[in-house]
Amino acid sequence: MKISYNWLKNYLELDPVTHSPEVLADALPLLGFDVETIERVGPPQLENVVVGKVLNFKQHPNADRLRCCEVSTGNEGEIHQIVCGAKNFQAGDCVMVALPGAVLPGDFKIKKSKLRGEPSEGMLCSAKELKVGADHDGILVLDSEIPLGTPLNSVFADDDTVLSLEITPNRVDVLSHLGVSREIAARFGLNLKYPEVKASVSNAGESNTLLTSVKISATEICPQYTAFCIKGVNVAESPKWLKSALEAIGLRPINNVVDITNFVLYETGQPLHAFDAAKISGKRLEVRNAKEGELITTLDGVERKLSPKMAVIADDDRPLVIAGVMGSVTAEVDESTTDVVLETAYFNPSSIRATSRTLGVSSDSSYRFERGIDPKGLLYASLRALDLIKEIAGGEIIGDRLADGSEYSIENSITFYPAQAVRFMGFEIENPKMIEIFEALDFEVSEQTDPNGELHWEVTVPSYRGDLTRDVDLIEELVRLYGTDQIPETPVKARGIATSDHRAYMVTSKISQYLNGQNFNEAFLYSLRDPEETKELFGADEHQLLALDNPLQSDQSHLRASLIPGLLDTLKLNTSRGTGAKRFFESGHIFRADTNKVTELFAFSFVIVGETVGRSWKERASSDFYTARTVCENILEIAKLGSAKIPFEPMEENPLWQVGQSAVNGCLERMGYRCEVGMLNIVTLKDKWDLDVPVFAGSIEVDPKCFQRATKRGRHKFISNQPNSVKDLALIVDADVLFSQVRSEITKFAKKAVKGFECEAIECFDVYSGEGLPEGKKSFAVSFSFRAADRTLKDKEINATFDSIQSSIEQSTQYQIRK
Repeated sequence: MKISYNWLKNYLELDPVTHSPEVLADALPLLGFDVETIERVGPPQLENVVVGKVLNFKQHPNADRLRCCEVSTGNEGEIHQIVCGAKNFQAGDCVMVALPGAVLPGDFKIKKSKLRGEPSEGMLCSAKELKVGADHDGILVLDSEIPLGTPLNSVFADDDTVLSLEITPNRVDVLSHLGVSREIAARFGLNLKYPEVKASVSNAGESNTLLTSVKISATEICPQYTAFCIKGVNVAESPKWLKSALEAIGLRPINNVVDITNFVLYETGQPLHAFDAAKISGKRLEVRNAKEGELITTLDGVERKLSPKMAVIADDDRPLVIAGVMGSVTAEVDESTTDVVLETAYFNPSSIRATSRTLGVSSDSSYRFERGIDPKGLLYASLRALDLIKEIAGGEIIGDRLADGSEYSIENSITFYPAQAVRFMGFEIENPKMIEIFEALDFEVSEQTDPNGELHWEVTVPSYRGDLTRDVDLIEELVRLYGTDQIPETPVKARGIATSDHRAYMVTSKISQYLNGQNFNEAFLYSLRDPEETKELFGADEHQLLALDNPLQSDQSHLRASLIPGLLDTLKLNTSRGTGAKRFFESGHIFRADTNKVTELFAFSFVIVGETVGRSWKERASSDFYTARTVCENILEIAKLGSAKIPFEPMEENPLWQVGQSAVNGCLERMGYRCEVGMLNIVTLKDKWDLDVPVFAGSIEVDPKCFQRATKRGRHKFISNQPNSVKDLALIVDADVLFSQVRSEITKFAKKAVKGFECEAIECFDVYSGEGLPEGKKSFAVSFSFRAADRTLKDKEINATFDSIQSSIEQSTQYQIRK
């Protein structure tokens, strides 16, 4: 929001020293409005830039887009030939001329030169080039009464300072110069002067023949709608003061009527719209829901398709305005307009917000409507605009105000206990000072006593402060106006959360430490994802239930169903930048659809680039499925979730995971966790993330209730210094049998067979299929590692144990021992 210091002086008596722009820039952040920039508006001191007159011009002989102009700057007999590309002037027009020797803003030096073979002794300047306006479409054409040779700084003597403020969404009342003036007046104890209005709701005299009625059909969207009619206006260029005011805050002047509506918008915060009365079919306006597929071409020249959830302001034939968002080219005010209809309205903020985002269009009006304007400000803004139209464009108000609906009031009364407020703030503000602050903000304070004899106040806040609904909101206003810089220093006493006592924090910390030690980089990513991604990767149910009602951005409209897509974004960014990082992890919350409701889960996820990235003199080992599975198993062990008894099973077809290269462990419903691990779908990686290398990942989803379960305290197990003894065995099994299934069965046999020592590991070191084996069969080469804690094992006891294991396999399974 840009605020002009000169505008503020219309409503406040600002001392150039005690209320200078610099002082205001220091005070406004303390009131809650950060100052992003301070910009000086107006030309700097420029030498050799003077008023000149275009005496004549002709086409440049060597350039179709250039003209050779003869220009006089008032010195008798001295004519300057200047080559210019602008077309918006005629012979006899007064312009600003930069003569040789001038240095324009941006250190642009003017000197005699030749352009396409023709001499040029200076430059005809635009308003933007001289920093006296925003117009850069053509040169600056001046009033013909200004004497030739007058320096630029004499023509444009007024300068201004513009403050760019960052206004939070709840403070729509400060999106205007009067709103900011109210805050400054309260802060510095100044008197606020509202512009006096002379126009009236009732106007005797000529009856209204321009507009017969206004009607609200979409009552849920528009509670109140009003219109005034002005006959005989002269639409023309705005006066200098009005154009300067708009240009100072970055607006381009259009014509006097439209400029007045923009001026009043930035003065009061109330959007208005002016129609050409002659272009309203049927002489009536209706606020109604748009028809399905109805089209409208807005003022930006774009044709937009509407839906019944949107409201329009229409005549008998067609929509003229997307209600609260933008008008159409159909009934805009132009130079041929003689009669004007001026509308003001209050619209439901949520409706305007939805319409603006659906259509992808935002305007100064929608920006305010969707935040909730002052419902009691409609009449004042209308009358203020009518006064300015009569003053600048002439014309006469005919008939009474046309209106439908009723005033939408949000005035609120809040019970406030000053003693409780002092305890809440932690420092003392005397009651008279509190009342002084409230009254400076235009709050009405009524002192009362409750049945217990405790003093309290009923504080009535104005309608433009819809953000104040509770006593704590009033406490915030007290502290804000009293001054956060005035709060006395006191020792801070705060009760922290003992995170070490909460298992979720403890587990997360331990897992992060483990992954950091494995060369993973931790990522912290947004919880919102793209809608198409959610639908493609997780299905229609997730897409429907995880959608936000009113997302701030179209590509961040759904709660995330997994941490992996965000990690792939990070991996893609780092790959494209050549950082060398190829391992990332994140812990955080994800959301899943569960029987028509959203379930929140805690998740740990990681991604690993499978192939070595970059050039090296020595080949490094690549990561694979087993690398990722080992990481997952260690995370499950740290979190005390999984068990070696629960095998990994092949994952069903999934758009995120590669079939045959991914597995799943656990079940959310029965065990409170689910672990997915393996290679990510190579087609999805290429199409959505443009990644050509294999990526392995792991994702562990945990029901938060798991962290409430009691867990056994871990016990240290020392490492034996005795040698191990290894025996190998080849088993012939069906081709579709998994080794995890085989290991689970033979582990039971091993535990039963060993006496006085342990079978510490059973691993598969080779898989064979083909010649020598029956069709539909394969062979697992399995190694058994035996070790005792206190002695070296003897061959006799190892052989006896191994024979017992083989006997159990032959008797209790369908597996064949390959001789």
